[in-house]
Amino acid sequence: MATKANFTADEWKVILSSPALAGMAVTLAEPSGIWGMMKEGMASGSALLEAKGDPGASELAKALVAAMETSEGRSSARDGLKSELTGKSLAEVKQQVIAALTQIGKILDEKAPADAPSFKAWLKHIAEKVAEASSEGGFLGFGGVQVTDAEKASIEEVVRALGAH
Repeated sequence: MATKANFTADEWKVILSSPALAGMAVTLAEPSGIWGMMKEGMASGSALLEAKGDPGASELAKALVAAMETSEGRSSARDGLKSELTGKSLAEVKQQVIAALTQIGKILDEKAPADAPSFKAWLKHIAEKVAEASSEGGFLGFGGVQVTDAEKASIEEVVRALGAH
C-alpha cells in the first residue's frame, strides 16, 4: 500500500494536485460560467470527501485526502497548481494540465504500481463528477446537456494522460 512515504516531496506535491487537475481538465473543456464553475469545483471537493468515508477507497487516495485536510497539504497543492498555470491562456493551461496528469500517471506506475490502477480510476471518477455537476447550454438552468461531447472527450484525455485503462 502506497502512502506519502513512497514519493519524494516534489512527487507528493504533484500527486496532491491530481484531483484538482482531473477536474480542471473537464472544466476547461467547456467553461460554463461562474455558477457552473462553482458547481464543478464543489463536485471535485465532494469526491475527496467521498474517498475519506469509502472503505473501498485506496490507501493512497485516503493519504491524499488526509494531507488535504491540513493547511500544509492544501497550500502545497495550491502552490503547485499556481506555479504551473499562472499567466497562461486557457489552451496553454489545458496542455499543462494534461502534461501534469501524464507525469502523475508515470510517477504512480513507478512508485505505487499496486495502487496506481485504483488511484487512476478515482481520478477518472473525479473528472466524471465534475462533468456531471453542471448542465451546459440551456437557459437559467433549464435544458442544456448534462455532459457535453467536449467534456466526454476531456475525460478520455484524462484517462489517456494517466495511462489508465
